[in-house]
Amino acid sequence: MDTGSTAWMLASTALVCLMVPGLALFYGGMVAAKSVLNMIMMTFGAVALVGCIWVVYGFSASFGDSIGGAGLLGDVTEYFGMSGVMKDDPKAVIPLSVFAAFQALFAALTAALICGAISDRIKFGSWMTFTGIWVTLVYLPVAHWVFAFDGKGVVGGWIVNRLGAIDFAGGTAVHINSGAAALAVILVLGKRIGWQKDGGTERPHNLPLVMLGAGLLWFGWFGFNGGSALTSSNAASVVVLNTFVATCSAMLGWLLVEKLRDGHSTSLGAASGAIAGLVAITPSCGAVSPSGALLLGAIGGAVCALAVGLKYRLGYDDSLDVVGIHLVGGITGTLLVGVLGTSEAPNGVDGLLYGGGLSLLGKQAVGAFAVLAYSFAMTWLIAKALDRTMGLRVRPEVEQEGVDAHLHAENAYDLTHVPTTTALTPQPANAG
Repeated sequence: MDTGSTAWMLASTALVCLMVPGLALFYGGMVAAKSVLNMIMMTFGAVALVGCIWVVYGFSASFGDSIGGAGLLGDVTEYFGMSGVMKDDPKAVIPLSVFAAFQALFAALTAALICGAISDRIKFGSWMTFTGIWVTLVYLPVAHWVFAFDGKGVVGGWIVNRLGAIDFAGGTAVHINSGAAALAVILVLGKRIGWQKDGGTERPHNLPLVMLGAGLLWFGWFGFNGGSALTSSNAASVVVLNTFVATCSAMLGWLLVEKLRDGHSTSLGAASGAIAGLVAITPSCGAVSPSGALLLGAIGGAVCALAVGLKYRLGYDDSLDVVGIHLVGGITGTLLVGVLGTSEAPNGVDGLLYGGGLSLLGKQAVGAFAVLAYSFAMTWLIAKALDRTMGLRVRPEVEQEGVDAHLHAENAYDLTHVPTTTALTPQPANAG
């Protein structure tokens, strides 16, 4: 057992856990004041539910020995209820238990990302039901395809082992997966009341909250990507450096697009650009050099800044740009592995620019498309089935008056009972 690597993985798990409130604040600040608590509740609710599923059968379905050797799904019974996870294996680099905890947060965050696309209009109970079914039928198989490596006497997922595509920390399993799912749910759920193609109805209610959330996500992402090295090593160091560099250049890329397109650069653009860079570097952080990460981030930030406008042209209501940032950013980062990858990086594979030919780019494209197609199709079926049975959407009056008050009997900013004082109020002079 490597104590240094174990300590790094414990710290990385804690960093990724910090992304939960980061995401809640990032999303919460972007919605209307009447919906902020609901957005935070959907984020935390998804994490809580997925955490329980992970213990019972989620970890086993993702990382158990592949059923029939097909590379499609892990054996649900192998680690059912986390059986065997607490064993101390002196030959292992890190304990299986810390790896299970680390990956639990990946599953939870992937599900939580989806809620940003459907703010203001989905029933909380329907969201929780959708989350449980979606994680079971969509995330767990995809995680097995992408994250489960072959081992001694163990068969893993088909994308990482048979296809040979590179996804260091979840560009496909996390971002393309959640982005494609978000698009499917959007199409089933429909637009918000009063949604306009010019974006006139969409105004974040608290931009400082958005910036704070983005900062927490950026901080936690060092554990998300760096921890995916699974060791305290040079690979983890390169990944952390690449993650920082790509985020910086992506923010600048987004702001430049805003300036050229709109005539000004915004704080919302800075926060969104940072997240776009983090998304784009996720699959490629172990495959590119720092200079490659600089270029990749700039491309990712600019592409996502342009992509978020597609919802106005195509007429779909992606409330907080989950499709424009996570789906598009995930695809961009995944494909650019095949272009900017270098054998000097931890993954050790050359892309097109380094003489590696089109082979790696083709593998990346196949992996990305497979996850996109499966996630979109399965999510659409799940959402459609739930909509026809329990119903997904709140009543129009609930949506207009605010889901916080109706669904949770709370308001984020209740100022009606704040005591007032006249101590500082100017008093008229005493005529006597």
